[in-house]
Amino acid sequence: MSNLETKETNLNKLIDKLSNLSGTYSQSTSESERIKKERQQLEGEKKELENKNQELIREHKYLKSKLMKLQEEVNKKSELEEKFNQDIDELSQETENLVEEIEKWQT
Repeated sequence: MSNLETKETNLNKLIDKLSNLSGTYSQSTSESERIKKERQQLEGEKKELENKNQELIREHKYLKSKLMKLQEEVNKKSELEEKFNQDIDELSQETENLVEEIEKWQT
């Protein structure tokens, strides 16, 4: 983000310098037109970068949201797995107790 902001700042400074130059010096029409074209090109590039930046921000928000949902899903599955393991342990203990009872009855 900092790189983009630095480029934008430099671009704005350059645009200001170009505006000052065209107003201060008496230049030929062709040079003045060239400067105007450069300025328009720089403004176009700036707009394009701003649009890309907004797109990246939207994509970041979307991916962050999706990541949070996936994390919640993983947490739920972990809780279910833990509960399942507890149930298995309880059933195993009950089975052992039943086997012991059966053995007592058989002897």
